[in-house]
Parts: sequence; C-alpha cells; structure tokens
Amino acid sequence: MTLYRAAVPAWVLWVLLSTLLLAENAFKYSYVPKKVFQNQIFAVTVIDTRQTKSTPHFQFEAVGALKPISSAPLVIRNGNDNFYTFYFKASGEEITLPRLHIDADGERSLLPSYTIPVEKLNPPQHFCGVLAADMKIRNSQVSHYDEKNYLLTLSVEAYEADLEDMRLGTVEESGIEDIKRNGAKVEGEFYAVVPTAQKRLEFSYFNTIKQQFVTLGVPVELMESSVVTQTDLNPKEDSFEKLKKYTFMVLVGFFFLMFLLYRDFFYLVLGTVSLITLLTFYTPKEKVCVKQGASLYILPTETSSIGTKIDHKYTTPLLGERGVFNKIEYKHGIIGWVKDEDLCKN
Repeated sequence: MTLYRAAVPAWVLWVLLSTLLLAENAFKYSYVPKKVFQNQIFAVTVIDTRQTKSTPHFQFEAVGALKPISSAPLVIRNGNDNFYTFYFKASGEEITLPRLHIDADGERSLLPSYTIPVEKLNPPQHFCGVLAADMKIRNSQVSHYDEKNYLLTLSVEAYEADLEDMRLGTVEESGIEDIKRNGAKVEGEFYAVVPTAQKRLEFSYFNTIKQQFVTLGVPVELMESSVVTQTDLNPKEDSFEKLKKYTFMVLVGFFFLMFLLYRDFFYLVLGTVSLITLLTFYTPKEKVCVKQGASLYILPTETSSIGTKIDHKYTTPLLGERGVFNKIEYKHGIIGWVKDEDLCKN
C-alpha cells in the first residue's frame, strides 16, 4: 500500500510533465535573429506543428521595454505547419526577447527568452534614418511651397521598416505622414521642402538583408501642366485633359460638317452630344471661401504639418476634396489643404 501511494503521485507528475513537453514541442521558434541594428524593425517567428489547428493565444511577458509592434501576428500557412511572425523595434545596445506564453486547446506552452545584441550604424550624411528589408519610391510630385522652395512629396513603400523615423538633415524641412502598416509592409507619404534651384533629391536607407546602405533618388522638376502621381495631392489640368478637349472639338466639327453635307439628323444628334460634352470641360470649378487665419496643411491628414497660414479672407477654386480636407491654391501657386471648419459659412 505504501508503494502504491508513492507511485500514484509519481505517475501524475510524469503525466503532467509529458503533457507539458508535448505542448512545448508543438510550438517553437523557427527564427530569432542572432543580431539586429539599432532602430531596426525585426521579425521573430513561431512555428505551430500541431496536427489539429486551432487559433492559439500569444502573450509576451511584460518585462523590459521590448514589446511587439502589434499583438496580432502575421500568419503564414505552409503545408500542415502554421508560422506566426511578430515584429519588434530594436533600441539600446542589447535587447532581451521576453518569454512567450502560448495557450492552445486548453494547454499552455512557454518559449524561453533570448538576448539579442544590437549593433550601431555609421550612416552617411544623406541617410534618411530608415532601416528596411526593402524600400522603394512608388511615385513623386513637386509643387510650389513658397517663392524660394518647392514641396516634394514621395509615396514610399517599404518592408520591415521604421518609416516613422524618416527624416532628411540635408533639407530645410521634412517629415512623413499617413503611415499605414500591414504586417511587414508599411507605406507613408514623405514630404521635403527643397530649394527651387535643386534639380535632384537623393537619400539612402540601410538595407537589412544586404547589410549595406542603398541610395534612392528622384528628380525635382515642377510639372506645371501635368501630374505624375497616384496620390492626387496637387492635381491640375493634365495633357490627357487637353487631348480630350481637342478630340471633342474635332468630333463637333466633323459631325456638324457631315450634317450639312448629308442632312442626316443622326449626325446632328452626335454633334450636339459632342458639343455638350465639350462644354462640360469648360464648366467653371466650384469656388470656396476661406477664412482669414486658416491653416494650410501640406497633406490631407490630421497629423500633417502646417505649410502656412491664410493671411486674409478670400475666394478660390476648389481643386479637390478628401474627407474633411479641401484642396485650394493660395498665392504664388502655393497649393495645400484646409479643413471644412476653416471655410466661410453661408
């Protein structure tokens, strides 16, 4: 009986240990970086090898300042395995990845902590402050800022990047707005105030895959009659608009000429429709009244920097709308955005 009493606790302990080991074996780190660079966004990946998949709950211990950028991991399925990736931002000279608690199917797993060394960079003068696995400029646009400067706007796309740190010390003013992060992908609208005499803007970012600085650049060319951007920040009449006008002018002339020659009312109808369409291109744009002292924002976002203040009440054509923002042209060709609340009330 004494032997039986001693064996029961031992058996229970063995079952508990076995269950814990099986649970721990189902989850493990498939990737933890051996080193990272200061301010780098880096990935940590957990693999789930369970045969029956249910959604696990992950919780990193609240120890130290290192926390995942998002509590929800990026999930990738490969065969019967699931991969859960968390992103962190490195700071300091050494960081400690906290222990990870995982709850799945009523069982708990615990992944250990890791110490990861942090390496400092020796950046060049035109470094923009961004570390990324990849970075590119999707499009660019140049518009008036004031009498001596242009406003250069870049739509930037990067992966595993700290775009919020993007700045240029080689220009008078720069910043980034409207940052959107989706897993590893991050996008933002970067702006820089550059002198009108400057013909090109170049900067570098640190590629964490190649582990070297990569230079990007765009020309600084003001397009007075066209817009080469998909962001619709500063649209004016473009060459396509002119082409449409000329096309309908030709059609109007052609259809009315055919009507005079053949007296066929079908041509008269087509000519009338073409004429009405042509007249719509010359319809005056809607105008808005802007209050004195209104803020003229660089970008149509709540966090955008203010380019200037409206020094007097005035009426101007409405160039576009985005949410509560209205695009207008101020003096000397300066284009920006004012809020609905800064428009005059009827």
